[in-house]
Amino acid sequence: MAIVVFSVFINALMLTGPLFMLQVYDRVLGSGSEATLVALSILVICLFLAMGVLENARGRVTAIVGARFQERLDRRVFVAAMQRSAVAPNDPTAMAAQRDLEAIRTFLASSVFLALMDLPWTPFFIAAIFIFHPLLGWLAIGGGIFLISVTTLNQILSKQPQKEAGLASVQSERLSDQLKNEAESLQALGMSKAGYDRWQVARRVALQRGIAATELAGGFGSMTKTFRLFLQSAMLGLGAWLVLQHQLTAGAMSAGSILMGRALAPIEMAVGQWPTAQRANEAWHRLSELLSHASPIPPRTTLPRPRALLEVERLTVGPPGEQGAILRMVSFRVEPGQAIGVIGSSGSGKSTLARALTGIWRPLGGTIRLDGAALDQYEPDVLGRLMGYLPQRMMLFDGTIAENIARLDAQADATQIVAAAKKADAHDMIVKLPNGYDTRISAAVSRLSGGQMQRIGLARALYGDPVLLVLDEPNSNLDNEGSAAMNAAIRAMKADGKSILIMAHRPAAIQECDLLLVLEGGMLKGFGPRDQVLRELVKNHTEVLKTQASGGVA
Repeated sequence: MAIVVFSVFINALMLTGPLFMLQVYDRVLGSGSEATLVALSILVICLFLAMGVLENARGRVTAIVGARFQERLDRRVFVAAMQRSAVAPNDPTAMAAQRDLEAIRTFLASSVFLALMDLPWTPFFIAAIFIFHPLLGWLAIGGGIFLISVTTLNQILSKQPQKEAGLASVQSERLSDQLKNEAESLQALGMSKAGYDRWQVARRVALQRGIAATELAGGFGSMTKTFRLFLQSAMLGLGAWLVLQHQLTAGAMSAGSILMGRALAPIEMAVGQWPTAQRANEAWHRLSELLSHASPIPPRTTLPRPRALLEVERLTVGPPGEQGAILRMVSFRVEPGQAIGVIGSSGSGKSTLARALTGIWRPLGGTIRLDGAALDQYEPDVLGRLMGYLPQRMMLFDGTIAENIARLDAQADATQIVAAAKKADAHDMIVKLPNGYDTRISAAVSRLSGGQMQRIGLARALYGDPVLLVLDEPNSNLDNEGSAAMNAAIRAMKADGKSILIMAHRPAAIQECDLLLVLEGGMLKGFGPRDQVLRELVKNHTEVLKTQASGGVA
């Protein structure tokens, strides 16, 4: 509202120049009165000072509005982007979410936004020109129609090039990040040149499309500026002819030219700065699409700390946004103090089950209950603290080892951090590093082995005393010592009444499991005590081999 009020007074004060010109030509020069000139000059100085103050205030208000807009949406956009990235890694809409929000903020603080705020005043300035003479008014209207047509054409023709340029830029940045993250593999495999050549092609495409979009916008901007200057000269020429015909005064001629320049200035500004508005418009549509699929999570009633009782009933899970299910009609129950191993061939649905149990993927059907309450009755962050999760692909964040173990909690308790590290048998390994728990991952990651990173990840999963532990291939990078430490941590959690689920390929991972769940093609093919299920698997495998052998002999 303040911006509108400021715009009203600023555009009203824009009449100062034309009116001063009109008075000087028609009254001061005609009467030769120096006192009138001095009085008018003092008045004009005051009015222009007021206009400058208001213009500065309006600019500051728009900058504050843009900053507050971004501040209020920062968390919601960040959370929505995180939710989208969790279910669809490398999704372009999620990756560009913060840049899109920044583009909208930039637009709100830009001169093109102020030009759009001034645009509604163009008809009033043209109406003032009509007061001087109808021919001048019709000339201004014709010029305005032409500039508006150019603006519309600019919007239509530049939309696709701007979109392609932005997409190409995002793709080249994504490829650059991938190559930098895998620099070690590129060098080891002799792929550095091929990787650079591939990035260079993507970068060249982005530059070419960016140049094409810039040239198109620049061409329209030059056209509007040239035409506006010509139109002002045409207004002076027409005004001079009307003066010679004694239909107009010299003051009105000059005032009309100034008014027309002011009337068409917002249009020229909008055309010249249209890429900023175009980017903001595209960003708005992308953010609207992102936020429409990630509505704010309503507050939930805080539930008491649950027991480690996990019940899965007829669970069906598939990738978000897709109709097909990876996991179908799976049911099982885990009591407090039990560890269950989930085994099966690659692609059988083990990682999908882990994502569903931790709330990353929403079930297509069935329910998951923790101590009787469905998972969606817990706040996401609360559920995260109740569960310890070690993903199959271990990633650490830029920060200290202590911060990574504490899940980036700024108010973390050092005692709990050390306790979690000791449970994962990572304490001795950590204190041997140059700065111990304060070693920064960004500097140490190159000298940390996969097993060391996995043990730090296990410590992170154990931090905060979770009631349920979900481990996806937890010993894929561990040596015998690390596997023994993991099994010791599992025994300790079982003794403490916690539940553990382990998605495993290697037998050492299920050593401490009480139950085994067998998945095949996304379906439950076996569930029960570990030794019994293993015997059944061996028996079935033996029968299959005998059948194949007899078939081969036949």
